[in-house]
Amino acid sequence: MQNYARKYTIPIDKLGFEFQPLKVDDKEAAPEDGVYIHGLYLDGARWDRDRDVIAESQPKVLFDPMPIIWLKPAKKVDIDEGNRYNCPVYKTSARRGQLSTTGHSTNYVLPILLGSDKPVKHWINRGVALLCQLDD
Repeated sequence: MQNYARKYTIPIDKLGFEFQPLKVDDKEAAPEDGVYIHGLYLDGARWDRDRDVIAESQPKVLFDPMPIIWLKPAKKVDIDEGNRYNCPVYKTSARRGQLSTTGHSTNYVLPILLGSDKPVKHWINRGVALLCQLDD
């Protein structure tokens, strides 16, 4: 984000991330702005790759691998949450951690906005989260 702020001479405190899950599972080159991330798993839901929204889990499937997500820097005023679920990302499935000296959990990473065709409260009640790793 710092490189983006310098490149476009925008104060870094006015920037946030826009999140775009991609339709492909492999990318050869880095994006011009932002970064691609992969290796996240949806817990409590699945990603509908055809409609680009969170959907109900398939029977007997606990975790759904997410496609590559493009974290695109953008001005905070231009980021529209709309009907998107602010999905928390955790390092582990424990969803808890020690409070660090900054007051943040050591297990929490960041929230990622994911498209939804259901009310956001539906996914909150389901406890949907993204995980960086699965338990063995």
